Amino acid sequence: MQFAVRALASDMSIAQLVVDASDEADARRQVEARGLYVSAVEPAMALPIARYRGNLSLVLFSQELLALLTAGLGIVEGLEALLEKEGNLATQAILGRLVIGLREGKRLSGVLAEQPTVFPLLFVGIVRAAEGTSDLPRALERYIEYQRRIDAVRTKVLSASIYPVILLLVGGGVSIFLMTYVVPRFAEVYQGAGRRLPLLSHLMLDWGQFATRHTGSLMLTIAAALVVALRFVTRLVRRGSVARLLEHLPGIGDRARVYELSRLYLTLGMLSEGGITVLTAIDIVQAMASPAIAKGLREARAAIESGRPLSDAFEANGLTTPISLRMLRVGERTGEMGVMLTRSAAFYDGEIGRWIDRFTRTFEPLLMAAIGLVVGAIVVLLYMPIFDLAGDLS
Repeated sequence: MQFAVRALASDMSIAQLVVDASDEADARRQVEARGLYVSAVEPAMALPIARYRGNLSLVLFSQELLALLTAGLGIVEGLEALLEKEGNLATQAILGRLVIGLREGKRLSGVLAEQPTVFPLLFVGIVRAAEGTSDLPRALERYIEYQRRIDAVRTKVLSASIYPVILLLVGGGVSIFLMTYVVPRFAEVYQGAGRRLPLLSHLMLDWGQFATRHTGSLMLTIAAALVVALRFVTRLVRRGSVARLLEHLPGIGDRARVYELSRLYLTLGMLSEGGITVLTAIDIVQAMASPAIAKGLREARAAIESGRPLSDAFEANGLTTPISLRMLRVGERTGEMGVMLTRSAAFYDGEIGRWIDRFTRTFEPLLMAAIGLVVGAIVVLLYMPIFDLAGDLS
């Protein structure tokens, strides 16, 4: 539970803090451990919530802590420096618990594990492995590089989707404007003319008039449909059904599988290079994988425990491709399994990036043509009665 604490600092300044604690006494103890005099403690929900919103950026935290450790500061001194410069109260509470835990003699990995919503199992695992080798800076460097490579592919996908989304919004907006504003006015003109309209033009004009009369109801219906669709998609994602659906789509299914395997290899490679055993790394990765990949990992883990090589266990459970299988076998012969897993991920990241570029160059013109056809059809159907009238006059 979070508590808002009002405290007096040594320089007689007033500090407002938010701490995670089991009760008010625990919150008071945490703040007093920082050398502050507590004047008031109350549940954070009793105060304006907006003041305490915030979320710790794990990559930024790792980068700043790495810089301080590289400069020669100890882990406690580095965390205290981050706490002093932090202005967000929620982040202060997170860092404060880390400092207090370390001062109590706990290991850093244990203190991180006490806040699982902030520090995921993967981050805790590489820190725990670094504690055995006393090389925390190197572990932070591996995690930062890992996130950089993960974000590179994700950013490429998002960048490729921005332009199509803009096209859809603009095309949809133009179509809605034509159907709700332009079409009803043409309908009034054609009704006054008393001429028989072509069937398609008549249907479109009737729809435009209906949309104008029931705009509010249509908007509510569309909003409700979007909410239902969003909840349905969210449920599919939680069940892993979206991944199974993508696997059966021609062209996209193979790329989705390669992307999942690339993330798997990259994560396993980082953990292996950090000194974590393969079996422990598989346990950590299972929580992050899709249901299909997690099932394969469980069966592969059992096979590895029975004495089979990792490459054979992965191949038997559909966790390899022809290229990655060869690289895994090379890693087994040379004893550099972590390096080979990372190289496999890098190979497939490049392949995915090239496929995204090709798909974007093909999809964007097709999307523009489709939007142009829709808008053009509306305009042509609007002017067809005028064309008929011009033919009669001639």
